[in-house]
Amino acid sequence: MRREETNWYSERLHEHMPLATWGHDGWPVLMLPTAAADYLEYERFQMIDVMRPWIDGGKIRVYSVNSVNNRSLMNRRASPEVRIELQKRYDSYLIEEVLPFIRNDCRGYATAHPMVMGISLGGYLAANTFFKHPELYAGALLYSGTYDIKNYLRGFYSDDVYFNNPMDFLRSMSNGPELDSLRNGKKSIILYSGQGDFEAPDRTRSLSNLLNAKGIKHALDLWGHDVNHDWPWWRKAIEHHLHWIAP
Repeated sequence: MRREETNWYSERLHEHMPLATWGHDGWPVLMLPTAAADYLEYERFQMIDVMRPWIDGGKIRVYSVNSVNNRSLMNRRASPEVRIELQKRYDSYLIEEVLPFIRNDCRGYATAHPMVMGISLGGYLAANTFFKHPELYAGALLYSGTYDIKNYLRGFYSDDVYFNNPMDFLRSMSNGPELDSLRNGKKSIILYSGQGDFEAPDRTRSLSNLLNAKGIKHALDLWGHDVNHDWPWWRKAIEHHLHWIAP
């Protein structure tokens, strides 16, 4: 299995941002880490091992990057204004730096619009970039996520919060190119959550209800009350969903 690492200095984030790649061909999958974890988290927790048959078979190639959650949403010493500014810059980093890297690496591959995936707080990151820029992504795998970040911001609200809070900007999204792109039925959107310890399935249900209200097709996949917020279940889920989207 091809495995490579690279990094570059991001002028948007003012730090070096590493990126890891697994695979030689196929549909790109961009994976965003949980909480304050790093770009190798998915490898450490054996998600890449579970995905290996699809990677080795040339069906997918996987890209993983760092987040800035430890400097933004999870940084209690930073003001809400600084936190949301960093989230805005992070989304710009994904769109203006990471996606061009992926397109170049795929060398014009027909499906160079990636699927984006995130777990827990990474689910928020994935939902935010996907629903803001649906024309640039082929779909989203959103696992055990939170999709409303106002609780991280101590009551602060601004246009930047609105435009980086999926439950707000989706609710207000009116007819236009973005909604048309989401409604065309060609994107794979999977919302997954367990219902056991430390899971919050109501957050996933709320996002599903909002997508239904907007006429956006998706799969709501809620697992049982024994399914908790932990890696063994996320590994089972990704194997299950890869059979759906990359058989």
